[in-house]
Amino acid sequence: MIFPKSGVVRTLYRPDSRFNSLFVTERCNSNCLMCSQPPKDVEDAWRLDACTEVVRLIKDAPENLGITGGEPTLLGEGLFTLMRLLRDRLPGTRIHMLTNGRRFANASFAAEFAKTVPPLLSLGIPLYSSSATQHDYVVQAAGAFDQTSYGLHQLARFGIRTEIRVVLHAQTMGGLRDLAEFIWRNFPFASHIALMGLEMMGYTKKNLRLLWIDPVDYQAELADAAEYLAMRGMAVSIYNHQLCVLDRRLWKFARKSISDWKNVYLDECVQCSVHEQCGGLFKSGERTHSRGIKAIPLSPNAPAQ
Repeated sequence: MIFPKSGVVRTLYRPDSRFNSLFVTERCNSNCLMCSQPPKDVEDAWRLDACTEVVRLIKDAPENLGITGGEPTLLGEGLFTLMRLLRDRLPGTRIHMLTNGRRFANASFAAEFAKTVPPLLSLGIPLYSSSATQHDYVVQAAGAFDQTSYGLHQLARFGIRTEIRVVLHAQTMGGLRDLAEFIWRNFPFASHIALMGLEMMGYTKKNLRLLWIDPVDYQAELADAAEYLAMRGMAVSIYNHQLCVLDRRLWKFARKSISDWKNVYLDECVQCSVHEQCGGLFKSGERTHSRGIKAIPLSPNAPAQ
């Protein structure tokens, strides 16, 4: 896409990548402390138009396609139109939409959305604490916890798959085990739980002193939460963490989750015996990252490449 005034050329879709996403709006009704894409209160209807055209131009249906923002549900009828287009043109593509889930607390909105969804749609919805006060503080929006919680149940009512996303940071780490139990008891229908490391972009950089905790210092809490959920039959993944930083018992949960255009490895990583299995780092984390990153030598306890 070409922006005539600035001369900027932006790639909206790469046929050879499995990390394509439709960036549909910069607007959001939350303002999360660690948002990597800080919201802007701007008129950006052109983004949805561009994304719609991208979908129409896709020749070979991709295996996966993301939808992100901002908050896609703020598009209202525009989102329903996009969903119908995806349903009709890419019925075999796994569509994963990131949303805070708050608008789905509105029963009529959830019902209308359910009429439009592609068959392989899933929604990634963040929940940061079992405490309403704590969650609302993290997302900087009063009432967000109740709206998200009720929204998750509305989506389950209509049979829409949901993934619960938990970004790990200093403000909520102490309550991670309680959150795991809260998720199991209240949202047993969730298809997946993603426990995610910080991306050093946007508000995360601005609020780093408030948010940063080295992953090597929360391995016990992470293991407790991940194993609690897994033992109760919930699908659990750990995103955005390097294998050398994770407790060995957590390797089975680790995923290569970072989009290819954001993904880097440090010089130290080249010599690592599990380099191929490791997800590496965000490019934004080259300067600020765990002190625990180090090459793992080949040994009887480390899987070979």
